[in-house]
Amino acid sequence: MARILIVDDDPALLRLLSLRLRQEGHEPLEAASGKEALACLDQGLPQLLITDLRMAGMDGLQLFDAVHRRLPLLPVLMLTAHGTIPDAVLALRRGVFGYLPKPFEAHDLMAEVDRALAAARTLGADMPGAEPGESWREAILTRSPRMEQVLAEARMVAQTDAAVLVHGPSGSGKELLARAIHAASARAGAPLVAVNCGAIPENLVESELFGHVKGAFTGAVRDRPGLFVEARGGTVFLDEIGDLPLAAQVKLLRVLQEGEVRAVGGDRMVRTNVRVISASHRRLDDEVAAGRFREDLFYRLNVVALELPALAERREDIALLAQHFLATLAQRYAKPLAGFGPGALESLVAAAWPGNVRQLQNVVEKCVVLSAGPQVAQALVQRALANQASDLLPFDEARRQFERDYLVQLLKLTAGNVSHAARLAQRNRTDFYALLGRHQLEPAAFKPGL
Repeated sequence: MARILIVDDDPALLRLLSLRLRQEGHEPLEAASGKEALACLDQGLPQLLITDLRMAGMDGLQLFDAVHRRLPLLPVLMLTAHGTIPDAVLALRRGVFGYLPKPFEAHDLMAEVDRALAAARTLGADMPGAEPGESWREAILTRSPRMEQVLAEARMVAQTDAAVLVHGPSGSGKELLARAIHAASARAGAPLVAVNCGAIPENLVESELFGHVKGAFTGAVRDRPGLFVEARGGTVFLDEIGDLPLAAQVKLLRVLQEGEVRAVGGDRMVRTNVRVISASHRRLDDEVAAGRFREDLFYRLNVVALELPALAERREDIALLAQHFLATLAQRYAKPLAGFGPGALESLVAAAWPGNVRQLQNVVEKCVVLSAGPQVAQALVQRALANQASDLLPFDEARRQFERDYLVQLLKLTAGNVSHAARLAQRNRTDFYALLGRHQLEPAAFKPGL
């Protein structure tokens, strides 16, 4: 049984709809106008809204817009006279679940009602397991047509060795898509090696990507294969490729053209045999126009371009992802949570999500940690959303985090040799030891064999 709000300014049709729904075991709520319907929503939430399109005062589309702002997950069915079907089709594009032309048969009405209620129930259900043969994309949860189109294109390009450039805002899942492409390709049995180009100190980029030989520079105490050699036979994922310095772009272009690398200080070329997937949250064509990115490298990387939508552009996935994160995080933190309370999912769906899926996961994690009841309450969700603006790291903390990451990179590169690491950082040994002490880093932990 479901509570269904029906809205029509024709009393006879309103009574007929109410009778049909009651005969099928549902609980109908009647409203003779859009304003009455909004007042009914203040008293309790239905599982479905059925409204006439043409009504005096507030029409069906105006009612839909008002309801959708408050309850974006509530499915809405629109009743339409024959001449208003084109308007109903436009309504579908705005998010109306479905429409039913008048006059209609009782079985047609109930078929649409059952379809809408089934869709509403799936928003609170666990994500079903991946279909057979779909394990390559199992980490990407979606019911968005836009995302499905991206995945269909990704599946096609995975069958080739073409370079792929993934564009999308930060936190939208670019690395997940790269891993899905790798998993669907003939290279799935070989490694996928991922690197964030913006996180590598500029003087270490070439060594990180292409390797170095012992003695190539101060601190190079042993041979080190680069990421392109480590990924041989597989895939290299270059995240935030737009942050790569211009000098490194020249060398990367040469590697892509020749299919082989030379380690820093080395005297021989090594065949790479890798597939390259790159990603950026910035438009690389804009970077090319601004002179910050090489045009020839852009064309080499941009053989196939895939565009990931922002989370705000795939709102039908928000409830699905939130439920998944809740189940996973509740298990991690040993919290016996049964789900989201009334209104909580609606608050999540209506939020702006500038940080995309990564931000959604962060909000759900906060709610799981702070939740004291069997469900995550709407008030807790709203509080977590309100606190997001204060989550930006203060400058001093951000600088400390960068400093620690930089030191770790140096110690990895020099295998824990403090003298060599200090020279690379252009600091004296005393200052360098002080830095290591400040971040509680032990050089011995980076020595080979440990």
